[in-house]
Amino acid sequence: MSEDCIFCRIVDGEIPARVVYEDADVLAFLDANPLAPGHTLVVPKAHHETLRDVPPAGGESLFAALHSLTPVVEDAVDADASNVAFNNGEAAGQEVPHVHGHIIPRFDGDGGRPVHAVAGDRPELSEDELDAIADDIADAVDE
Repeated sequence: MSEDCIFCRIVDGEIPARVVYEDADVLAFLDANPLAPGHTLVVPKAHHETLRDVPPAGGESLFAALHSLTPVVEDAVDADASNVAFNNGEAAGQEVPHVHGHIIPRFDGDGGRPVHAVAGDRPELSEDELDAIADDIADAVDE
């Protein structure tokens, strides 16, 4: 736990939250500044700043909770769909340095945009650049 982390303080019960799910590894609660009715945050109880820091078992628990909670959240607010996403690092818009997944219910005609809209302008990449990036990623995965 990190003493200066708001999510760690919620996990410890120091700060109240509208908790919707809890198990040994994960806590889920409604976002205090929701983007939609039912906007839920799913956090590992252990403090990890980014996804890179989460150990494999913690990632499995986190995804399992997201997987089971997403349809429950959608049903609770009669949503047509949802965005499930992580802001991973400050440059990606992560405001609280504690890994957290967002379940954001979506409704037909709500004015929201797809996740492709978050990155701004699309880069112009050549076939060679795309091949090099793919190779770099594949090589790193194989290590």
